[in-house]
Amino acid sequence: MSDQTVSPTTATAASSNRASAAIRTVLGSAAGRNIGLVIALIILIIVGAASSGDRFTSVANILSIVRLASVTGVLAIGMTFVIIAGGIDLSVGSVLGLSSVVATLAAVQLASTSFWPLMILIALGVGLAAGVINGLIIAYGNVVAFMATLAMLIAARGFAEILSNRTTQIVNVRGFLEFSNGNFLGIPTLVWIFILVAAAGWILLNRTTFGRRTVAIGGNREAARLAGINVKRHLVYLYALCGLTAGIAGIMLTGRTNTGTSTHGTLYELDAIAAVVVGGTLLVGGRGTIVGTVLGILIFNVLTNIFTQNNLNTSVQAITKGAIIVIAVLIQQRFAARGARRS
Repeated sequence: MSDQTVSPTTATAASSNRASAAIRTVLGSAAGRNIGLVIALIILIIVGAASSGDRFTSVANILSIVRLASVTGVLAIGMTFVIIAGGIDLSVGSVLGLSSVVATLAAVQLASTSFWPLMILIALGVGLAAGVINGLIIAYGNVVAFMATLAMLIAARGFAEILSNRTTQIVNVRGFLEFSNGNFLGIPTLVWIFILVAAAGWILLNRTTFGRRTVAIGGNREAARLAGINVKRHLVYLYALCGLTAGIAGIMLTGRTNTGTSTHGTLYELDAIAAVVVGGTLLVGGRGTIVGTVLGILIFNVLTNIFTQNNLNTSVQAITKGAIIVIAVLIQQRFAARGARRS
């Protein structure tokens, strides 16, 4: 029996194939996608520093970027869970506006003079209630998520206009204003809220049964049901969570602007969805990360800051954001098709 020998060329080719397969595996993983987002963010920061110099790299400007990102960032955290489960919530911007209006009604502010956290609790309650209604209609009414949340978008905005009489309500609760516009360790309170919500979202998605069930429902709803998951009840929880984050964002925007108005949150739902998609969450569900969403929201806000610093046309900015979203979706489709072929 003759010995089989492997030529150096064959061994080199095999080693190269293994290395290429390993690289593709890493790039296709959540960590690999997040590394790509970090690289994109670093490139944007370099571009901003090169085009605007010290204005861009100053601590004040960096804090401003993160502070402006915090409101839509909180919305995006809740949206991440819904989209991972294969759903969508178009109402979060309107719910944000409604929660800000209800929290700043004259009667509420009068009652909150000696206990300002009441304003926060009311805003959270409004958001939570709207989310529960969305979830019940979608899960038990068997209404498509797009239509159910579109109806809530319209209804919540209209209700906010009725309550506020289409006027801007000024916040005069001193304790609330001091809290909202304060800082801790040199970092604004709103940024700390964003950090806490993102951290809580990461733990909930990656370290709890709730997160695993969310991913399972997004991957295959029927299989999740057969595995013993109460899919309908879980969907109600998910939309309630999304509504809750809208309420948090509502009180954050109220604190940042010192006002409550029905126009708060207009089109914020699109920014949140865009950040989630760019962050690597599949629109069809079954995959997504909180870290990716945070990086996605930072990428959009750094891009906005670069345009603002250089006095560039807002229309060009909108076109650029649209192009980024399209590219992200195309990349998602490519990875999804590759995964389907492997399966």
